[in-house]
Amino acid sequence: QVQLVETGGGLVQAGDSLRLSCAASGRTVSDYLMAWFRQAPGKERQFVAHASWGGRTSVADAVKGRFTISRDDDRNTMDLHLNSLKPEDSAIYYCAAAREVSSVSQEMEYDYWGQGTQVTVSS
Repeated sequence: QVQLVETGGGLVQAGDSLRLSCAASGRTVSDYLMAWFRQAPGKERQFVAHASWGGRTSVADAVKGRFTISRDDDRNTMDLHLNSLKPEDSAIYYCAAAREVSSVSQEMEYDYWGQGTQVTVSS
């Protein structure tokens, strides 16, 4: 089992920045691929970014150039840096983990999820 806890959400203004953190515990998290998803009210959960154990990362086109992802396996943490925030970035942001996936952007591929952290961006 892997336990995931997200922190760092909040209410900010458009153009501001936030850093979300995901703290992992349980099994050796360095063996897991980790990702961020988000879900806005009335919408499906959406892939945001992923970071694999080999250092490979990807970011969704919708946030490319504004969001960056990093992981620190020594500290069992993964961060998502949100810059130049827009009102449409408002959502609950979830951390997820899986041993392996065939597609990093498919939420059904992930075995473990955190409880989420709310990000609200006012205009």
